[in-house]
Amino acid sequence: MANFDLSMLALKSVCPNNTIKVDDSDLPSVLVYIPAFKNSDVLTGGNDSIHPAFIVNGVQIPGFWYSKYQNVVHTTKLTDGDVTAAYSLPCEDPAVNINFDTSRARCEAKGAGWHLSTNAEWAAIALWCKKNGFMPYGNNNYGKDTRESNYKAIPMSTDSGRTGRVATGTGPLTWSHDKTMGGIWDLNGNVWEWQGGIRFVWGELQILANNDAADPDNPQNETSVCWKAINAADGSLVTPECSVSGSAKLSGNTVKLDYVNGVWTYSTTISSLVDQSRSCLFAKVACTAAIGAATKVLLRSLALLSDEGAVEADYEGDYYWLNNGVAERCVIRGGNWSNGANAGVFFFAGHASRACVNWAVGFRSAYIPEIG
Repeated sequence: MANFDLSMLALKSVCPNNTIKVDDSDLPSVLVYIPAFKNSDVLTGGNDSIHPAFIVNGVQIPGFWYSKYQNVVHTTKLTDGDVTAAYSLPCEDPAVNINFDTSRARCEAKGAGWHLSTNAEWAAIALWCKKNGFMPYGNNNYGKDTRESNYKAIPMSTDSGRTGRVATGTGPLTWSHDKTMGGIWDLNGNVWEWQGGIRFVWGELQILANNDAADPDNPQNETSVCWKAINAADGSLVTPECSVSGSAKLSGNTVKLDYVNGVWTYSTTISSLVDQSRSCLFAKVACTAAIGAATKVLLRSLALLSDEGAVEADYEGDYYWLNNGVAERCVIRGGNWSNGANAGVFFFAGHASRACVNWAVGFRSAYIPEIG
């Protein structure tokens, strides 16, 4: 206990917004605290409602703890059996080749309050970064950032003779979400990160309410009744029009993604349904007249639509990828070591199946003590 207290004291003296939290296996993770804020604090034209990341099961929380580092996986041998779980630790090779459901399981194995990062949480951090002028750099160019020439991190893998993944948290301060030692590392590049609480079914956007995906008691399996569509007119959550077991519904009242003139467009109809990954700049993602003002605020709060009055340069080349021609696709964000200027906190990809296993896809856990 004395050694742990000294470690905590050392961490707090340098990074007062960080903590070391041990899980049910008595192993540590380094976390960063994100205090609650309102939509209007981070969005132009945002309302005064609390951001969705800070509402779980209808109750406002004071904030959440987010993994400082992309997670690794370790197995602990306990008297009542082995526990394989996720950990936020520095100078490690981030876990990859792990699918959506296994990523969730590794986070939830840590105990009550632990969960896979949700899209609402990722969005809260991304919007804070943009609002405060701290768009983080990262490993998006084979060991370094496209905008930096001298800074490099510790290599952990190779890709065609060049650096691939790098060790967690070993980049310069520019790779931290707030450009300080106390920040969250590697949100731009290194490896893609699974996000809970969001998916697409035949191009229909489906989410769990607010940050309910942080509670493992709200299931995210294919047939979960927790999945809700968004009413395009007023932003209310409604029963989905599309199901995993059904076929595409090309028109209706819910928010869907259509590909119009090379741009992903939120609409109530789909004119171009194709089983193919297609993309555009995040800043160019558009809305038809069917998308109401409240719906736009919700989309912006979830970092799915550019801010009111924003220009392309505000998002530094981040991209938006989607496949609207299949029954279900889950979401990864951030990019990897080879995505260049396309990578970043607003880089979005909704083209991976929940079973996808890839050497460039990992994950990150988060912790909310009020859950469980």
